[in-house]
Amino acid sequence: MSENLRDGLAAIGLVNLGTIHHDVGPAALVEQSLAQGLGRLTDYGALSVSTGVHTGRSAKDKYIVKEPGSEDRVWWDANVPLPEAKYFGLRDKLTAWYQGREIWVVDAQAGADPEYAMRVRVVTPSPWHALFARTLFRAPVAGLPAGAPQGLVLHAPNFVADPAEDGTRTSTAIALHLSRREVLVAGTEYAGEIKKSIFTLMNDHLPQSGVFSMHCSANVDDDGRSAVFFGLSGTGKTTLSADPDRHLIGDDEHGWSDQGIFNVEGGCYAKMIHLKRSSEPEIWDAVHRFAAVLENVVLDEFGEVQFDDSSKTENTRGAYPLSYIPNHLPEAMAGHPNAVVMLTADAFGVLPPISRLTPEQAKAMFVVGYTSKLAGTEIGVTEPSTTFSACFGAPFLPQPPSVYAGLLGEKLEKHGAVVWLINTGWTGGPYGTGHRMPIAATRAMLAAALDGTLDKAEFRTDPVFGFEVPVSVPGMDPELAGLLDPRSTWDDKDYYDTKAQKLAGMFAEQARKMGVDAALLQAASA
Repeated sequence: MSENLRDGLAAIGLVNLGTIHHDVGPAALVEQSLAQGLGRLTDYGALSVSTGVHTGRSAKDKYIVKEPGSEDRVWWDANVPLPEAKYFGLRDKLTAWYQGREIWVVDAQAGADPEYAMRVRVVTPSPWHALFARTLFRAPVAGLPAGAPQGLVLHAPNFVADPAEDGTRTSTAIALHLSRREVLVAGTEYAGEIKKSIFTLMNDHLPQSGVFSMHCSANVDDDGRSAVFFGLSGTGKTTLSADPDRHLIGDDEHGWSDQGIFNVEGGCYAKMIHLKRSSEPEIWDAVHRFAAVLENVVLDEFGEVQFDDSSKTENTRGAYPLSYIPNHLPEAMAGHPNAVVMLTADAFGVLPPISRLTPEQAKAMFVVGYTSKLAGTEIGVTEPSTTFSACFGAPFLPQPPSVYAGLLGEKLEKHGAVVWLINTGWTGGPYGTGHRMPIAATRAMLAAALDGTLDKAEFRTDPVFGFEVPVSVPGMDPELAGLLDPRSTWDDKDYYDTKAQKLAGMFAEQARKMGVDAALLQAASA
């Protein structure tokens, strides 16, 4: 270890440390994790780990420090404040907790475009979390501009916060100091907190540079036509962007600058529950490789993953480098998107499987951010529940939704992308009665939207929501064509009408709350 590293750690309050491992490679991190009894190898060499009690994000335990440098730009309606004095008190306790401990330091980069990248350092006492960070963030590259912002994660999964002293709700705390670009992750082993905390920092950093930060996946075809896919966890961002006929840019976090789009990350973090090679071959192959990290999956006695077993959680996860996807785009940057896709898992089962939105409808739908929160993504969620998550990522927005919606509107106006709303949720009835939208149908509709053939189709106006819906989709299996009219898939048409009107009313109510014209999300006759 270099003296520069030791001095750098001392400068952030980390002193009297035990053994320090710096930028260790994947093989050694796997070996060190196994040696400490922190995981088990699967039959194909992935590392299977358990995150203990926390098998999802602890959304109610995430705080933004209220401090002079950032408080005027923070969306306090949705972010829980932590007094700066409490933050520093907690930080001091955490750095004292590190003393004498063996630690792993990962130096990485968030953002493929060096003009907007953030140099990231993750400090953790856990080798498998170091492997996760090394996988999910990008390898640092030379050429970042002088004074480029820094992001620091102090990760202490076994530290126990004291609510009475630290001002926290529980013994778990994820605290972000925006001006210092610093994150404390304490009391949870769920690795997604590391990933999403840096994303939250980027969601504060990028808009200040005029870059639209997006909770989305992205891919591009051989002709350079790129697409972005907005959506919350479980709506299909990872699945639909891993298309064998297109090049994957990234599966979850991107920026859209004046030059085009770029990935924030260097890896993917996909849901594993019910994973099948027949429907998701790229993801299947990626997690069947050495040094992929599998969280909370169940293994049989031979080390084979039981992907349908949700006994630990519905939110089983797999982390793997982008390079594990055969058709990934190494530079992780592309031009301005031709298509913007908004994914929603509609538990009501009333939204069409694909709709075309006007730019005004797109901004409204983006701010409303309708989906059904799927089981397991957050603690306590055991079945789909209707949720409105502004900009399809409210938990990760430090600034008000109007900031991000304004950037979306600017990009659409300037570059003319077509916006599509795709329902990957239910059809034939609501959750519990209907069934999930067939992925083959979704892929066919998406393919037609992305290659431009759907633009030439005949459209009708949905009588409830006012969106344009194709009457037919070129290349779609005729047996699936009936899905385009969701009302026809329901046995009880009156019940469909009731449910559709209920959802339209919820759209209008949420739009009003968010300062959006409610009429944009309802048909004129509704």
